[in-house]
Amino acid sequence: MKVDPITFAVIKSGLDSIADEMAYTVVRIARSEIVKDVMDFSAAICAGDGQMVAQAKTIAQHLGAIPEAMAAVLDKFGDDLAEGDVVIMNDPYHGGMHLPDIFMFVPIFAAGRRRAFAVVICHHTDVGGRVPGSNASDSTEIYQEGLRIPPLKLYERGVLNTTLETMIKINVRVPDRVWGDLSAQFAAAQVGRRGIDKLIQRYGADEVDAYMQELLDYAERLTRQEIRTWPKGTYRFTDHIDDDGFSDRPIPINVAITVRDDGSLFVDYTGSSPQVRGALNATLSFTHSLTYLSVRCVLARDIPNNVGMFRCVEVRAPEASVLNPVMPGPCAARALTGYRVFDTMLGALAKIVPDKVPAAGEGGNSVICISGLRPNRQPFIIVDMICGAWGGRPDKDGLEAVTNASQNLSNMPVEVMEAEHPVRIEDYGFVTDSCGAGRWRGGVGIRRSYRILAPEALLQMRTDRVAFRPYGLAGGEPGGPSRNSMEVDGVRRDLPGKITTTVGANTLIVHEQAGAGGFGDPFERDPALVREDVIDGKITAAFAARHHGVVIDTAGVLDLAATADARANRSAIAEVA
Repeated sequence: MKVDPITFAVIKSGLDSIADEMAYTVVRIARSEIVKDVMDFSAAICAGDGQMVAQAKTIAQHLGAIPEAMAAVLDKFGDDLAEGDVVIMNDPYHGGMHLPDIFMFVPIFAAGRRRAFAVVICHHTDVGGRVPGSNASDSTEIYQEGLRIPPLKLYERGVLNTTLETMIKINVRVPDRVWGDLSAQFAAAQVGRRGIDKLIQRYGADEVDAYMQELLDYAERLTRQEIRTWPKGTYRFTDHIDDDGFSDRPIPINVAITVRDDGSLFVDYTGSSPQVRGALNATLSFTHSLTYLSVRCVLARDIPNNVGMFRCVEVRAPEASVLNPVMPGPCAARALTGYRVFDTMLGALAKIVPDKVPAAGEGGNSVICISGLRPNRQPFIIVDMICGAWGGRPDKDGLEAVTNASQNLSNMPVEVMEAEHPVRIEDYGFVTDSCGAGRWRGGVGIRRSYRILAPEALLQMRTDRVAFRPYGLAGGEPGGPSRNSMEVDGVRRDLPGKITTTVGANTLIVHEQAGAGGFGDPFERDPALVREDVIDGKITAAFAARHHGVVIDTAGVLDLAATADARANRSAIAEVA
């Protein structure tokens, strides 16, 4: 086929726009805060053979898992897919990630053939199981975590499967929200179908098919072209999850990235932890997704986000490991492991392309789940995902109060949480001195506190980075650790990073998220920037003196002479050592 560059660009942009419009539809229609406010969902377009060709600007961690979920759908149904069919699935052992993430696939037909799929994934507030929210880190087998859905048709030729509908609604605690979000997925998929229909009407089905395949090949060519410029060799890095909540044993994530002559990468996770008792096990599809995502983060921006890029990355994750569990390993809190895969991958990539990789971020969002019953016996479920801080970058500071770089989430607004649920947010701000010092400092962590207004509630916390703080790069220091505490009747006590416990009315729950790592020597930071951080309340004058050798008096005045002396003394000490 002769490729017309104008047509190629229009179809590429058209597919991207369709995927984004699907995402906007979800936000407008969804019922739950975790979807419409936190924005824990994704959308994509796949070609007729199932290969992902475009993805919306949504949850990056989800999208690399689509190929394996799609393979499970095609393996189940093959050619038994027709106009009006809608397939859903969530089972981690059928290509899914964890049970709250329900995939929806809508095949799109033209001229008697399947030409594309619209795909929408949403994290649902609840899918049943032993605890509200279905997201606890202390489940010990998949059967405790909720309703497992293998690839099944929710609609067949446009007719709703009322048996499956009933099965879902009766197994979840908040059926109105779950079905409302499923309906938002359905509506978004129809937007995708109409968009593809318009593209086909304009260019013809066969032409759109051909350009989809060319788009995949184009992404592969650009990826290989860039990887060929990287230094050849094998680069290793290790990071850790603190524990699985059942023991104090750290969970190592090891990676070895080999840069090959053909412009591909071999990513080997051999040596990573065996699968764990707690629900931190990440399915192979999710491990693949985080691996692809990490590599994509250091590639040129103009490379399309599709399966063509994935072709250049081969992944090995040992079976029965925390990155490739076997039945009945629990997976509900697998996102934490995904975040640490991302951190570990970036640590190794920093040795390959050091000018493109920041220090470690906060370690992934913290999940605070608070649930219970209202006075009318109706359940409430808060799934709060706190987004935090980026590490210092090679040429600028890290950020704070933003989504982790591997996600596209948003912090839940205080007003929404308080209006919808019996809880009061009493503190929401930055944790002073939590940033990793560096020439470019990391972002500071976030503190959020929750006052329980219900008579009783179940608290679930999935947090990390207490023992293993976010690493710095190029001489930068690690970020500050995370902390949890609970106050009852004026008495405060510390909580572990992962816990499920019952709390009473008026209990105050406090979470402080880790700060991000710094980049570069802290004593090379511009003293004016240090002073600015002190004035902004991000660090104290004591932190400035201890970590940067910058002297600032109680009036906020920078003492340049004293700063020069402090930095000279540090240099003299280093020379003697």
